[in-house]
Amino acid sequence: MQHSPEAMAHALLRAAQNAGADAADAMSRSGVSLSVDVRNGQLEQAERAEATDIGLRVFVGKRVAVVSASDVSDRTIEEMAMRAVAMAREAPDDPYAGLADPGDLARNWDLEALELADPTPEPSPAEIQEDARRAEAAARAVDGVSQVQSATAGYSNDRVFLAASNGFAGGYARTGRGLSCVAIAGEGTKMERDYDGDSRIFQSDLRSPEDIGRTAGERTAARIGARKPPTGTYPVLFDERIAASLLGHLLAAVNGNAVARGASFLRDDLGQQILPQGVSVFEDPHRPRATGSRPFDAEGLPTQRRAIVENGILNGWTLDLSSARKLGLRSTGNAARGLSSGPSPSNWNVELTEGAASRADLMRDMGTGLLVTSMIGATINPNTGDYSRGAAGHWVENGEIVHPVNECTIAGNLRDMLREIVPANDARRYLSRVVPSLLVPGMTLAGA
Repeated sequence: MQHSPEAMAHALLRAAQNAGADAADAMSRSGVSLSVDVRNGQLEQAERAEATDIGLRVFVGKRVAVVSASDVSDRTIEEMAMRAVAMAREAPDDPYAGLADPGDLARNWDLEALELADPTPEPSPAEIQEDARRAEAAARAVDGVSQVQSATAGYSNDRVFLAASNGFAGGYARTGRGLSCVAIAGEGTKMERDYDGDSRIFQSDLRSPEDIGRTAGERTAARIGARKPPTGTYPVLFDERIAASLLGHLLAAVNGNAVARGASFLRDDLGQQILPQGVSVFEDPHRPRATGSRPFDAEGLPTQRRAIVENGILNGWTLDLSSARKLGLRSTGNAARGLSSGPSPSNWNVELTEGAASRADLMRDMGTGLLVTSMIGATINPNTGDYSRGAAGHWVENGEIVHPVNECTIAGNLRDMLREIVPANDARRYLSRVVPSLLVPGMTLAGA
């Protein structure tokens, strides 16, 4: 049998039909990945992997089963289909299960416009290693950096194909090139670390190793002498590189699965103000060269630009077919899935409205408070929105950074935090989540 992604997906569908499935969809994924770690200027680890994997979901009435394998032989495909049908016959009924209506399927998408795959050749291991070496050297050259914990460069090229018995068939390739560096400053119990990195679809878009390494080193050196902040209620400014975590909590709360279970602090807020007036959250799965772009979702439905929040008002949920049916709505084309699992709702490229002020302007306006540049751990109650996280960053007085901060906890309620955010204008527009630095006027700090 031919082992192209298309051929494998269609072979799985034929096998499912022969095994007695009423309906089925199949995914195949093939790709290559390369990763190189450098330490002290020398190669520490190099990995190259090539893999082809397949997944099959079958329906017997309203009963569903999913199987997957990395062996793509004809015998394995036949055995997968028989096993999946046997499993489905023993599964409980799922009244919300089923493929998309053929009339709703995606058609005539433009892959070239999305620019999901870099046509330039795969970089050699030597090129990847040199990127990591240069980033490490730039970090080590920063005053105050005592060592570099890791400098890692990588490349990937994957191709995915989806076919279903309702008539859908489509696939695309996606490439990635990344580089990251983690530096350490200080000694013993006074050690601090920070990082920088970049990940792009096109190799030519990747920031230089020197820029990444130097930034990682400078961020780390700026944390030397960190101490706990005072305990109390203060403004908290979430730096741009972590501000997307706040948007992530909002997106989790509007996920159709959470809403259908009643496990969302926003479950009763459809049509209500959840962000400040003038602040919107748009999803655009068709941005060129963005890692969250795709022409169709994992159920073969067309992806589309939509306003999740517009002018502060919550417009709708993020839905796949199952969650949409549970809520009596239509899918928003946001199904994502792996080879060994069924679909679930997920977001693509998301952008939160930027403000007019710079991060420095927001620091000046906040007066005294905390600039958060990293967080660790989380205690989030999805039902109430209660929020508590470990944080580190810099203490701000009179609008200026005065010293680094670590070992503190920031706490609040996400509903209140989101309604009061003040966005800066420093978002990186090439990311899949375009979110600027965000100021929350008042949070509880637990420090010294």
